[in-house]
Amino acid sequence: MRKFTIFIASLFLCSFALILPAAAQTEFESTLTKVGQPVPEIDWVTLDGQKFDTRTLRGKVVLINFFATWCGPCLEEMPHLQKDVFQKIKNKNFVMVSFGREHNETELKDFRKKREFTFPIAADPERKIFGHFATQFIPRNYIIAADGKIAFQSVGYTEPEFKQLLDAIDKELKKAGGK
Repeated sequence: MRKFTIFIASLFLCSFALILPAAAQTEFESTLTKVGQPVPEIDWVTLDGQKFDTRTLRGKVVLINFFATWCGPCLEEMPHLQKDVFQKIKNKNFVMVSFGREHNETELKDFRKKREFTFPIAADPERKIFGHFATQFIPRNYIIAADGKIAFQSVGYTEPEFKQLLDAIDKELKKAGGK
């Protein structure tokens, strides 16, 4: 009986060993960009009516964030984006935008007002912008260096990874002469 129990436990553990890499691979496969490659050419209008595009932002460090109002990790991350990124860096050689994936402007204006966020937010109701970067999984962050190349990218939210994001912003601002 003991050998049978050990056998069943071994099978159970092996099944997790096969499942875990598959989940990580799915996240990896859903990412369409790589660090070091040029940022996809996109343009957008924020909820405040400001127009931007990645071509004219060359020379600045850019943070592109993708979120959804129903996403728990996104909601955990966003106050940190407000306090630790936007409020501290907004007057430097830096631009930040958060795209509400699958949200329209009305939804996002209500969300922004309720949460008291002041950083730029833009709607991406049909995933047209998101589709240049990934196929699934949020939150996502991309740091674009002053030369227009992706310097950092992340999926999900954890405090250690957010620290890496802050470090990447700081590094790119120093390289660009903005800090």
